[in-house]
Formats: sequence, C-alpha cells, structure tokens
Amino acid sequence: MGVSVKICGLTEAEGLAAAIEAGARYVGFVFFEKSPRHVTPEATAALAVQVPMGVAKVGLFVDPDDAALDRVLAHVPLDLIQLHGSESPDRVAGIRSRTGLPVMKAIGVSGPQDLDRIWDYGLVSDMLLIDAKAPKDAVLPGGNGLAFDWRLLVGRQMLKPWLLAGGLTPENVTEAIRLTRAQGVDVSSGVESAPGVKDPDRIRRFIARATAPIL
Repeated sequence: MGVSVKICGLTEAEGLAAAIEAGARYVGFVFFEKSPRHVTPEATAALAVQVPMGVAKVGLFVDPDDAALDRVLAHVPLDLIQLHGSESPDRVAGIRSRTGLPVMKAIGVSGPQDLDRIWDYGLVSDMLLIDAKAPKDAVLPGGNGLAFDWRLLVGRQMLKPWLLAGGLTPENVTEAIRLTRAQGVDVSSGVESAPGVKDPDRIRRFIARATAPIL
C-alpha cells in the first residue's frame, strides 16, 4: 500500500477538486478562527458534498470545547477529527468517545525531548500527525511552513498509523518520505500561492511525488 496524502486547509471548490482528482486520501478543513484557512461549518457543508466515498473528510480543531465540536458536526459529516492544540490524552479519549469518530492527534516536534509524547498519544488516538512544533510566539499551532529534523523519526516505532507534516512541499516530500518511511504526508502551506489560497498545480505535483515509488 502506497503513501497516503492529506491536503489540509481547503477553503474553496477548486483546490478541493484538484486534491480529489490527484488522489488525496484525506481532505482537511480548519475550524480555527485565527487561521487564514478557517472555514465556517456552513461553508464546509457545501464543500463536503463534493467529496466522494473513499476520501476522508477531516476537521481540524484547536482545543475545542464540546459546543464547538457539536456546532461543526451538526453541519458537516466528518470522518475524522484532528486535534491540533494542547489537548491532554484524557481529552483526546473523551472527544473520541463523545463524538464516536476516530481522532488524529497532532504532536509538535522540535527535538528528542518531544518524542515521548508520540507514545503517550498513541495510546488514546486512532492516528498520529507528527508535525513541526510551532515557535512560542506563533499564532498558529500548525501550517507555519516549518520543518523539523526528520532524522529524529528514523527507525522509530509508532503505535498507530501516522502522517508526517511540517514544511513539506512538492520539492522536498520525496526526500522526507525516503528518510522517515512515513505512511502518509500532510501539507497545507506548501501547496499554496498565498496564505489560505491553494494552488491546484502544486497540489497535483505534491501528490504525484508523494505517491511515486521510492527505491
């Protein structure tokens, strides 16, 4: 089975169509108002009807309360919840139980000191997203176009299926997969022409390179 691709931060039909046609396995919608990729539940509902069976609709949340989750789920039939904040393992388990949906927990990595959290969250989530840790003064917990030292993941065993994120582009995704042997990759800013504006050509090139056989 090849590498799966998630295109995150989709806000309009053109980018969504490009992702689906190029073979994305996951399409992500950001429910975080500070993000330039933020979409309302109502707007996402209109996009969601374009997503065919076999492509998972992912909702990205940052430390959501139950009301925020309910508001989105009342409009959008998500297949997967992505938690990108400082949610504790207990909160991750609670959201998974309450919504009845699988949960992917994002874990920011900047050095070896962050790697133990991969195991802790692997115990309570269905998937993991290993991302570059945001700088302390960053407004966004992800989507900052930053990479981390991928060598930290070489040979590391994961409890759950996982995606690699953080600073990926069409130009470096092949090397990232070759080095980490990631099962999947997640990109947002790396396929944009401007913050929040997806570039269909970059989406197509990213997916083509991510899913090409690596020797």
